[in-house]
Amino acid sequence: MVNIYNFLKNVFQDIKTETSKNNLFLLALLLVTTIPLPFAVSNICLVLFVLFALIKFKKEKVNIQFSLLLPIGLFVLMTLSYFWSIDKESTLKAIPKEISLLLIPFVFLINKDFSSIQLDKLKKYYSYSIVLVVLYFLARAVIRYTINHDTRAFFYHGENEIDFGLVPKLLNAIHVSVFVAIALFCFLSKEVKTKVDIIISGLLFVFILLLSSKNIIVVVILLLLIQVFYFSKTSNRLRLRNLIVFAVVIGLLFSFGRIKSRFLHEFQSNSEKSISTNVIEGVPDGVHYVSLKEAWTNQKFTPNDYFPGTAFRVYQFRVFTEILSENNRYLSGFGLNASTSKVEEKAISYNLFLGNGEKEGYQTKNFHNQYIQNFADLGIFGFLLIITILFINLKNAIKKKDFLHFAFAILMISLFLTESFLWRQRGVVFFTIMYCIFNFGSLKSNSKTE
Repeated sequence: MVNIYNFLKNVFQDIKTETSKNNLFLLALLLVTTIPLPFAVSNICLVLFVLFALIKFKKEKVNIQFSLLLPIGLFVLMTLSYFWSIDKESTLKAIPKEISLLLIPFVFLINKDFSSIQLDKLKKYYSYSIVLVVLYFLARAVIRYTINHDTRAFFYHGENEIDFGLVPKLLNAIHVSVFVAIALFCFLSKEVKTKVDIIISGLLFVFILLLSSKNIIVVVILLLLIQVFYFSKTSNRLRLRNLIVFAVVIGLLFSFGRIKSRFLHEFQSNSEKSISTNVIEGVPDGVHYVSLKEAWTNQKFTPNDYFPGTAFRVYQFRVFTEILSENNRYLSGFGLNASTSKVEEKAISYNLFLGNGEKEGYQTKNFHNQYIQNFADLGIFGFLLIITILFINLKNAIKKKDFLHFAFAILMISLFLTESFLWRQRGVVFFTIMYCIFNFGSLKSNSKTE
């Protein structure tokens, strides 16, 4: 208890000291640590963050950075899409959810008081806040299991807000996996790790496994290997990595035929197994699972056809190409959040399962791919903007040789393949504040020793 008290006392004193140096530090900390909390809390923190920045604004503190102008440009394009949107009401409702893309970079642009040390401390305290979130949900899972003896309490998220699941559906297990992964790599990237750091890292990794997002689990494991062989202090002394790379290349050459055969089998097989999460949970027995080939070629489906996650994403890409081609919307897109109506029309025409009193239908799902979502809603310029943002983010991470930044960049690139992350309020807040923290620091001239 004494150690915990001293730790909390030191944290409080540290936050107080940094806030005295930069009045926005505390508000930035509140914004980044309240992301998993209800939207109202995060919204209040964002408003206070912006208002206080405006109150303390001084002309000489303006710090124009190209990387931070890009999210603002994306928001401007989203707003302008209202004028050509095919569903103006949906676009108008969606614009406020994306306001973080404008406000958070704006605050960083008009305030250059954040030192590299303070940016690092924002990441550090964010990671500790995620540990508290993880402990809370694990404790909740234990209590639920003790009462109901249902193992579902330890995995993924529930089918609805009151159903069993490790985290609530509103939080989304895949999104929480990303939040936890960043905290995990924050602990692992420490030059000197204590036993507590190692224990916490193990806890966070287990939590990611329990959340059951295959995509994030694979990426996290790959990033762990990259850290060991390329970013850790011992990596320069490890010649084993060259042997591993050589073995992988040789293995691929000898197994190419098997890989091709396996891919063709998976493309044509009808199986509930998928490399990505099923779109509709609780699928009844006796249904037909759609194969990747059927998702791409079938002209009609039946309400008894169910899509595993990967097959549904193949179907969504097919729909994306069809609606853009049929409506000639390559340049402008349909407008922010307006492509939903076209997706619904396709679901009806293909006779997909449209839902019942217990489950949502496939027509309510967005593209679950940020790249496609940007292209469909905002056209080629929206697509190029998101690609540029991710490229700049990755470039700065490699330039700094910062593993935590690199992990964030890779996680976002992979996450955007399976989730329309920026079309979710919690997702856009997380991405924008983290993007600004990492890239604002990458261009500052002051070092950590200043």
